Amino acid sequence: MVKENKKRSTNTRVKKKEHSIVYFDYSLLAILICLICFGLVMLYSTSSYSAMMKQNGDSLFYFKRQVLFCIVGLIGMWIVSRIDYHWYFERSKFFYFISIFMMFLVKTPLGKEVNGAKRWIKLPFRQQLQPAEIAKIAIILFIPALICTMGREIKTLEGIVKVLAWGAFSAAVVFIITENLSTAIIVMGITCIMIFVVHPKTRIFIIIAVGIILIGIVGARVLGMAMETSGNFRLRRILVWLNPEKYASEGGYQIMQALYAIGSGGFFGKGLGNSAQKMIIPEVQNDMILSIICEELGVFGAIMVLILFGMLLYRLLFIAQNAPDLYGSLVVSGIFAHIALQVILNVMVVINCIPTTGITLPFISYGGTSVLFLMAEMGLALGVSSKIKIAE
Repeated sequence: MVKENKKRSTNTRVKKKEHSIVYFDYSLLAILICLICFGLVMLYSTSSYSAMMKQNGDSLFYFKRQVLFCIVGLIGMWIVSRIDYHWYFERSKFFYFISIFMMFLVKTPLGKEVNGAKRWIKLPFRQQLQPAEIAKIAIILFIPALICTMGREIKTLEGIVKVLAWGAFSAAVVFIITENLSTAIIVMGITCIMIFVVHPKTRIFIIIAVGIILIGIVGARVLGMAMETSGNFRLRRILVWLNPEKYASEGGYQIMQALYAIGSGGFFGKGLGNSAQKMIIPEVQNDMILSIICEELGVFGAIMVLILFGMLLYRLLFIAQNAPDLYGSLVVSGIFAHIALQVILNVMVVINCIPTTGITLPFISYGGTSVLFLMAEMGLALGVSSKIKIAE
């Protein structure tokens, strides 16, 4: 009888294994490809004039480079998706310190200054790398490993402070060494959101977040009135944000032209390729590309873009909720936080709800390093999705 029972239980396990389906999120992949293709079309439309003027008449300069980065990124995404994400667990601390080390390289002769900001590292074949992008993915891998290792300690004040300290250190290095405030905000934001996800008490986090936002808005307006004569460029950005018309010649020109582009597009836009402001806005293919989308495709086009991002975030949320373990769930939650924060900040900058921070729109703005690491994050999410098993 005992042997028969053992056989039955063994047969039951075999049947369960046979009837379980290995899941792969093809919906996430399809949405991602749609975003990339849309981004390439809008990048060409936005950057063709600028490229022709700056790159010896080659109107396809930015487009060709972005296509190359997207192809390399897709290959990298496939490779990352094939690696068991648990492999990163033991090595996440190493990746964290590598990201810190890479950012310090900016201050060495390897550092490269672009448009007055020294945030890049020189690479062979006239390429460059922005190490602050590495910090984002390093935090996404390391903070979940730290939380999993801590166990119940994360629910205590001491545990929260410990995790925040690791995130704050990385954010501080990003801000101080690479002088990149927007990425520092995102790095800290990812850390806070992952703590929020695992902590049982959510109300206190919402109260703190609302309080910080209100203090920030009030503080910015008080600073704006008190520092009319300040020479600090970050404080001047606050003045420009509060009154872009008054400071149009001192930093408000870009945001003013972006607002003109949004206003002139109406609901359905002027038509693809018919933007006038793309000839005026400086570096429009980077953080201000959404303004040209609004001008050419109208508010309707911008809504479609936001719907695509919403669908992408929904798929990430689905993977996070159904991940086989806490580490996988938190990694995908970190990716969710990164994409959500970057999209929200970019939109708010373009419509002048917050001071300009130089943050790009994921998968759409021009930028090789950004595309490569975003694709790597998507590979991580797809890797976690492939471990989900659904009973038939």
